Amino acid sequence: MARLRTALVTGSALVAAFLGAGLTLRRQAAIARRRIGKPLGEQALDAERVWRRGRPGEPIELLLVGDSVAAGLGASRPKETIGARLAKALGKHADRPVRLRSVAVVGAESRDLAAQLDRLDETYTPDVAVIIVGGNDVTHRIPVPESVTDLTAAITRLRDRGARVVVGTCPELGALRPVPQPLRTLVSRMSRRLAAAQAVAAERAGAATVDLRRTVGPLFFDEPAEMFSLDRFHPSPLGYRRTATAMLPVVVRVLESDDDEPRLTDDTTSGRAAKRAPIAHDHAIS
Repeated sequence: MARLRTALVTGSALVAAFLGAGLTLRRQAAIARRRIGKPLGEQALDAERVWRRGRPGEPIELLLVGDSVAAGLGASRPKETIGARLAKALGKHADRPVRLRSVAVVGAESRDLAAQLDRLDETYTPDVAVIIVGGNDVTHRIPVPESVTDLTAAITRLRDRGARVVVGTCPELGALRPVPQPLRTLVSRMSRRLAAAQAVAAERAGAATVDLRRTVGPLFFDEPAEMFSLDRFHPSPLGYRRTATAMLPVVVRVLESDDDEPRLTDDTTSGRAAKRAPIAHDHAIS
């Protein structure tokens, strides 16, 4: 009986600790939401247009898919969004115009990628599609296998359109200062786990990946005032500039590569080789 009472007391203590930890995390999540707020609104700037219009040749078709980072929320001008920065840099290096299209949505999770792709005309064929998603999956506690399944499906659909795909994996959420501890440590671990799973799944599906946690994560830790925008959650213009700088070499590489040609559902290869002119390797973004 003594052992039974001890076991019951220990079990009750563990349950109480678990429930207490859950309550603490919920309270801290509420604190983070209040601190962050929505000073930027919920609509990113419209950067869809042909960039480097004065360059010769047919435009490179660049598509942005994903969440508020892909959409560019936090940029103060359209040209400061990550899509515009990538388009301008590609245009400069290729000496070609770049037509930017974005279906990214503020607040999107991986399961929303399908609806974003549904908005594209059936005849639209991007040369390269850039996907950035995952932060909202972590904050909304979406199971990693579900997130990865939805990402893989989106990559497959884009590859079937004839696009080359670059995935920016989930950013390091441990850099979010408005999120109190220990919640910040927890979301940091969750974001790393999701990013690792995204990288494996994306590469298996035929996409190239950029590890945003490794390439630009330290900058958000070391220079939060400069790298984050007003809400201290989304990148600032400088944050987007450095994120685009990290992604550009991979975007350039997949556009130049003749290996692992994307799978096509119909005969859309004619004329595409001529559109993929060599691109220079000066990857600094101003």
